[in-house]
Amino acid sequence: MDYRVIVVGCGPAGIFTALTLAENDIDGVILFDQGCELEDRERRGARDVLCGWGGAGAYSDGKLNISAEVGGYLSDFFEKNKLIQLLRNTDQIFVKYGAPNRVFGDSAVSVEEIADQSRLADLEFIPTVIRHIGTENCKLILNNMRKALEGKVEVKTCSQVQSLLAEDGEIRGVKLTNGEVVNSKFVVVAPGRVGANWMKGEADALGLTTMTSPVDIGVRVEVPATILKRITDITYEPKLIFYSKTFDDKVRTFCMNPYGEVVIEENEGIITVNGHSYAKRKSDNSNFAILVSSTFTEPFRDPIAYGRYIARLANLLGGGAIVQRLGDLLAGRRSTRDRIEHCLTRPTLLKATPGDLSFVFPYRHLQSIIEMLQALDRLAPGVYSRHTLLYGVEVKFYSNRIEVSPEMETKVKNLFAIGDGAGITRGLLQASASGVLAGQAISSRVKGTPSNK
Repeated sequence: MDYRVIVVGCGPAGIFTALTLAENDIDGVILFDQGCELEDRERRGARDVLCGWGGAGAYSDGKLNISAEVGGYLSDFFEKNKLIQLLRNTDQIFVKYGAPNRVFGDSAVSVEEIADQSRLADLEFIPTVIRHIGTENCKLILNNMRKALEGKVEVKTCSQVQSLLAEDGEIRGVKLTNGEVVNSKFVVVAPGRVGANWMKGEADALGLTTMTSPVDIGVRVEVPATILKRITDITYEPKLIFYSKTFDDKVRTFCMNPYGEVVIEENEGIITVNGHSYAKRKSDNSNFAILVSSTFTEPFRDPIAYGRYIARLANLLGGGAIVQRLGDLLAGRRSTRDRIEHCLTRPTLLKATPGDLSFVFPYRHLQSIIEMLQALDRLAPGVYSRHTLLYGVEVKFYSNRIEVSPEMETKVKNLFAIGDGAGITRGLLQASASGVLAGQAISSRVKGTPSNK
């Protein structure tokens, strides 16, 4: 064998696999990533935010949700207390490498008050304890992790894996896009959301059992930070769920960034929007996503393709991301440069094209988003203002969820699938925890000792 372990992807799932293997003195480990080394990632392009050492979430903002209710499906494998302990242990690894000590949402009285007010607004509030790393701190922590692995694992950035190689139901290695074949006994695939489409193709090729995941499509909302300050000071990132009155669709808030910025992402030529916030540098606005979840059944089983179609439509109409005032959307007119300039909410993303999101979203999605904004306005007056900015589109390209064991192993022997790209997790901390599980399982097999289940 060329290597003992191959890890595909240098995002949090892949990094925490490597850290766990190194801690257990497992040698012969190599990590591949199609992006750049950390020192070469400068956020100079949309794709640079998604690929490279640190992946997307651990590089852009760094929210660690210490909760069993959000962030993925690891609760399917562990009872709540054991999962919480796993997440806490994983969170402490971030702290070890430099994450701030402060957490939000640990005041039971204040959180319960928000929960009560949410119920009155027809919203479900999911309490979480959150550690916010901050954009400027993410790079420092990722650099510390990179240094800790020097001399223990090999890292090949700017190296893209084309396919997984298996024989007789057992993994054999990988093939790179340059034609090189790299052999190994164990392979851990952690491609992140940017690799969701690739992961789906490889799962189909290997005959892995998958489950179609919902597709989340929506907008990024930007408002003056004072509107949400009362809530974000307590919880930092409130998780709120709403069921639309017209269609009973599940609508949720996602990735709230107090005093943050709206940014552009690019995935295989498709431009979408996202948000992040620094620990110290602050804007005058806060932003968050409103996402509408849609689940498809037979005959259509490709939610990723549907999400890409909606994003392409926005790119076609706006030449990239689109921004629109809520007042213009409700009045049935497009936003213009002049109208945006007169908006009381000053946009943090200047590259977005003023336009009309009603040409992009199906009526069902748009109606659900509007009803969610109305409900949020009861909790935080000012959200449903004509000066609220909506950016489109935001799409979460969750991979079809791959069937794995509690050790994160697929039905192909010694092939492990972890993180968001494998549909196992939907957040930074659970993605990292899935890497810990895979690393522990491989370490136990190499050493011939019982795994820590």
